Amino acid sequence: MSQALGILETRGLTALVTGTDAMLKSANVTLAGPMKQVGNALVTVVVQGDVAAVKAATDAGAQAARTVGEVVSVQVIARPHDDIATVLPRFPAAKK
Repeated sequence: MSQALGILETRGLTALVTGTDAMLKSANVTLAGPMKQVGNALVTVVVQGDVAAVKAATDAGAQAARTVGEVVSVQVIARPHDDIATVLPRFPAAKK
């Protein structure tokens, strides 16, 4: 996995949707998988892209999410090991 990962975790879906929207609009990043519900109202989303774009996106996403809810955690992993892909949520395969 050569691209950086950015993780945004919030308490509540509204803050996560707002933060994800801001992340995708603010920088050249893509979703690494669908939103993941952790439990106790905690939800997480992962984006990927180059390091600068992921950092800008997570900063914008956290700021936007704070306007409507609680941000629990924001993390940027600059050069993740290739095996990290095995634990990331994946989009379901499209049906033909």
